[in-house]
Amino acid sequence: MAHRIRPAEQTDAPFLADMLVEAFDWTATHARSRVELLADPKVNRYLRGWRRPGDGGVVAVDDHGVPLGACWYRVLPERDAGYGWVGPGVPELTLGVRPIHRAQGLGRALLATACTQAAAAGHQRISLSVERANFAWRLYVSEGFVVTESGTDSDTMVKTLR
Repeated sequence: MAHRIRPAEQTDAPFLADMLVEAFDWTATHARSRVELLADPKVNRYLRGWRRPGDGGVVAVDDHGVPLGACWYRVLPERDAGYGWVGPGVPELTLGVRPIHRAQGLGRALLATACTQAAAAGHQRISLSVERANFAWRLYVSEGFVVTESGTDSDTMVKTLR
């Protein structure tokens, strides 16, 4: 699959919303509708007001510029801490890939590029939360994320950036 990865822009917010839904509904069970998910403050904190200072990320597009997946990060305040919050100033990462493009290396490429971007922005660590049953869990471990806290069915993971 031919693709290129470019920096995420403010105009990418609608696509990031699609990828946020994919990230939360990774099993495609559609237990909650797109509208319901995006209306949930615990979910939309990962996108609300996108591209404020400190936000960063990347989008993969095909040869025609059609977006295929995205990986982005935000520094969330403790009062609005996300599922993967580990401390002040540590950005939380979100990764979503359209289902038809999964298991082809695109998520790995997006993740690596976003982590490189976060390091270049001066971040020392980056965190996330992932359900252990999610196939992305193995991707994160293979890319250097380590479990720092375990819940009932999910883990908070952190990667030290160079």
